Amino acid sequence: MREQYRHWQRIPTRWADNDVYGHVNNVVHYAFMDTVINTWLIGAGLDIQAGQQIGLCVESHCNYRASVAFPEALDAGLRVGHLGRSSVRYEVGFFFEGREDVVADGHFVHVFVDRATRKPVEIPANLRTAMEGLVVA
Repeated sequence: MREQYRHWQRIPTRWADNDVYGHVNNVVHYAFMDTVINTWLIGAGLDIQAGQQIGLCVESHCNYRASVAFPEALDAGLRVGHLGRSSVRYEVGFFFEGREDVVADGHFVHVFVDRATRKPVEIPANLRTAMEGLVVA
């Protein structure tokens, strides 16, 4: 399953991520997905501070497969499941560090919009090219 992802990032869990039940709370997985996606976007050239286009999350989903707790780290795999004119579906898989066991998998859909008008725009060419490298068949 790891071979289905094109980009990898290590995500350390934090003490504050654990909930009263002793595992990383479900909402933290969404923050992890957001972190992986935006770290990749910044590296690919998205100017989150002053760029004319920004990506807004319009849909998100997460499937929880196994429990994880601090101080475990996760290997987060990123791929693109769909690349449209102004939208992209990022898919993220979380694995126990160095193992094949899936902790969770999910997706975020971003629509790229003009920062000022919030109207959809085409994905910038430099980002589209980078995203094409993450597309899976």
